[in-house]
Amino acid sequence: MNASPLRDFLDALAEGLGRPVHAWEVLVLVLAVGGAWAVSRVVRGKLPLEGARRLVFPVTAFVLLSAGDLALRAFGLISRAADAHLLRMAAALIVALAVVRVLVYAMRRALSNVALIGAFERGIAITVWGIFALYLTGALADVVNWLRAAQIPLGKETISLWSMLTAVVTTLVSLLAALWVGSLVESRLMEVPGLDRNFRVVLGRIARGGLVLVAVLAALAVSGIDLTVLSVFGGALGVGLGLGLQRIASNYVSGFILLLDRSLRIGDLITVAGSVDRYYGTVTQINTRYTLLHAMDGTETVIPNEMLVSSPVVNHSLSDRRVRLAVRVAIAYESDIDLALRLGQQAARSVARVLAEPAPATMLVEFGADGLVLELSFWISDPENGRQNVQSDVAIAAYKLFSKSNISIPYPRRDIRVVGTLPASGAS
Repeated sequence: MNASPLRDFLDALAEGLGRPVHAWEVLVLVLAVGGAWAVSRVVRGKLPLEGARRLVFPVTAFVLLSAGDLALRAFGLISRAADAHLLRMAAALIVALAVVRVLVYAMRRALSNVALIGAFERGIAITVWGIFALYLTGALADVVNWLRAAQIPLGKETISLWSMLTAVVTTLVSLLAALWVGSLVESRLMEVPGLDRNFRVVLGRIARGGLVLVAVLAALAVSGIDLTVLSVFGGALGVGLGLGLQRIASNYVSGFILLLDRSLRIGDLITVAGSVDRYYGTVTQINTRYTLLHAMDGTETVIPNEMLVSSPVVNHSLSDRRVRLAVRVAIAYESDIDLALRLGQQAARSVARVLAEPAPATMLVEFGADGLVLELSFWISDPENGRQNVQSDVAIAAYKLFSKSNISIPYPRRDIRVVGTLPASGAS
């Protein structure tokens, strides 16, 4: 087994706990950790990125440890770098902490699935701290040599476990970095005021996809894998698309069509005519595979993009966000119809959300069985805030005005005519 930093440190302690070199190492370690903690407390609130704030402590501690190690050797307090056993272990621990924090932060920015993030966080922590433990015990070099010696046959060629592991780790890290950078680019594009929102989403998706493709190709090239192997996977992907992935591919293509033709935008209020139900709500997300609708009752509907391209869609806010609503109310036949028409308009104008232009209107639409049916029509500009609530407000205002003006709301009434004579009381 190779030299172990932990064993070297324990052997050095066994030689004498009172040696000056150990005291100097402890002093440097305390000063480095204390200085890093103080620096992180000072600059943490001034850094905009969470990842940068989380890296302040380990990076500062590593720099101070390295500076302290150089100072000890420069003044002859440590004869050579290998004698600084405590500083070596502390530096390795700080590097492991920095790696874990960088990878976890990048993963949180790149992924949105909470369960997936938790699983990856545990995997990253176990992997990094496992490597750190192997380094401390001196078994890391032996494990690497064993992985390089283990060969797996692939047709006429063989590949070592080390090469496979390197390829997997390189690809995962490259993908994570690409997704992280892609999310940063997408967030910056969404803040550009001069671009259409749909166009910003398209540019962000293209940038993220391009970065992922470049990351995968670069990782495979660095790992020494022949890129011509991808032609086999390309053929398999084509067969899969032909057999069972047409709908998925269609949804992805439809997503870009929706974003590019601008028929739907995030924030639009739409109604989708499904084969069974109708879906109504505000567009909150247009993803590559599906679009998310937020209904007025708080429910969210996931609609495949292909359905939005192939089915009729009513966009209530494509060119004009104003929506016409109406409330019907019946009044008694003996009521003053002219006064009722004026009061209906007044009731609609008294509600804050009702627009002044186009002006509210009240019309006689039906001679009902119980009374005259009036329709109070009005316009609003914020249908995403609900329609039934404003209709209720207008109806309540009309009822109050009608009550004050002695315009009665008729109750259902039926006249019954008896044909023939009724039997005498007590007759069988």
